[in-house]
Amino acid sequence: MPKIPFHLVTRSPWPLLASFQLFNMVNNFANFFLTSSFNPISTFLNTFIMICIAFFWWRDIIREGTFEGNHTKEVIKGLKLGMLLFITSEVFFFLSFFWAFFHSSLSPDIFIGQNWPCVGILSFNPMSIPLMNTLILLSSGVTLTAAHHYIMMGNKEKCNQLMIITVLLGIYFTILQYIEYKEASFSMADSIYGSTFFMATGFHGIHVLIGTAFLFICLMRTTKNHFSSYHHFGFEAAAWYWHFVDVVWLFLYIFIYWLGK
Repeated sequence: MPKIPFHLVTRSPWPLLASFQLFNMVNNFANFFLTSSFNPISTFLNTFIMICIAFFWWRDIIREGTFEGNHTKEVIKGLKLGMLLFITSEVFFFLSFFWAFFHSSLSPDIFIGQNWPCVGILSFNPMSIPLMNTLILLSSGVTLTAAHHYIMMGNKEKCNQLMIITVLLGIYFTILQYIEYKEASFSMADSIYGSTFFMATGFHGIHVLIGTAFLFICLMRTTKNHFSSYHHFGFEAAAWYWHFVDVVWLFLYIFIYWLGK
């Protein structure tokens, strides 16, 4: 059999198990929305199982790319294209939220008092926590870009230091957003404003959590010398995802927090 530059993936149980577990998680959240009864044990168990599946799946991919040498140049091209297509799908995902927001805010109808924000809604001050979160994400983008520069230069010590700062900034952003939600004078059930606000910012918050975990895994891999100056696509993918999260937040801050106030 002739040698080919493509990696033929071996049989793996993780895609099937992840699909079933995602179904369980969605079903759990759907029951919560329908019945308003939160089951912490079921939620914790589903989340824990999903984390375990992701851990073992990523372990196998890291082994294939780092130790077995299966991620050739042709495979890396495919991975890059796949990541770009995934980010493109995420762009349209958030576009739907912005579409709903603009549809309701640019021409508010009589059912919401012909006013935006809706009558009775006290919106957030864009110059308080939202501005702080904007500075945090912009700073994290700078530190991540610098970390990428250092890993390309072969300076892993500087890269690790900047990655730690980036991960801490991501955690700080999540903490501030939690405080903001706790202090909100309205909920997701308060008219179309509450729905669009919490859907858009909430899903962005989930993306920040996923991106922070993504960067933390890259930090662990950097400390274990999994990356080199010419072979570090896992790091690049995490950086692309994080910069996408940064750009989405800028649009959220400008249109929802500032202009939509």
